This record gives sequence, C-alpha cells and structure tokens, in this order.
Amino acid sequence: MTDSRVHAERDRNVNDVSVIRTGLPQSATQLFEWAVLGNGTLYTAQIPVGADGAVVAGGIEKQAQQVFENLMQTLAAAGASYRDVAQVLIYVTDRAWLPAVNAVYREHFSAPFPNRASFVVAGLAREEMLVEIVAYACARPQAR
Repeated sequence: MTDSRVHAERDRNVNDVSVIRTGLPQSATQLFEWAVLGNGTLYTAQIPVGADGAVVAGGIEKQAQQVFENLMQTLAAAGASYRDVAQVLIYVTDRAWLPAVNAVYREHFSAPFPNRASFVVAGLAREEMLVEIVAYACARPQAR
C-alpha cells in the first residue's frame, strides 16, 4: 500500500467513516459507494437503477419510484428510516417532471418533511436518467 493510501485509510478510520452495504448493484467501473456513514450522518445519492444495474425505462414516474425505493432500501441497510432523513436534494432534467416526482415523494415521506431543494439540470451522468436524489440522514453506526 502506498504512503498516501495508508494515510487516506488512517484518516477514514479517525473520522469514523464506513461504507453501508445496501444491496444495490455495484459495477466494476463504479467510483462511488451508494451510501457512506460518517460520524452518525448517512450520505447517499440514488439514481433510477434496478437490481440489474440498468436505468429503469418507462418515464419519470417509474424512475422517481425507483430512486425513492433505492433510498428506502439504503436507509434500512443503515438502520434508519425516512423519519431520519434531514435533507433531500432532487435533480430533474425537466421542470415539468417535478409534480410527478412530488407525487412519488409523498408516497415515501410525510409531515414533518425533511428539508428539501429541487434543481433542474441540463443532464445527469447517464443520458437516460431523468432524476437523481441526494439525501442526508441521521443514522446509528453499525458494528464493524
């Protein structure tokens, strides 16, 4: 292991950062984890991929449903629930899709809602993606 890699690993342990195994699909070229727990905060970003790793087809409603299902699966893997979510950031590629995303959001969250911001962006990392969410939640550390 290189000196810089050893240093990075030591820093990660000092800061109490750990990967949450979500059960979501991993690829050999993936340069991120689906969820990371750092000092009691869960950091996660979700895209509309199914169990096979492919972006789900069928439009914004199906993609929105998938990202929120992936989020709920991730929260459960971290020992958390939607009530532990402090903030949600929603990215869509068309403003017209926000009402559909809001409808799915309400299926997964209820009052009091997390803090939230929505962004309309020119595009996401994969061309076929219409929506992506980022969430921050309070979670309990898992045993290592």
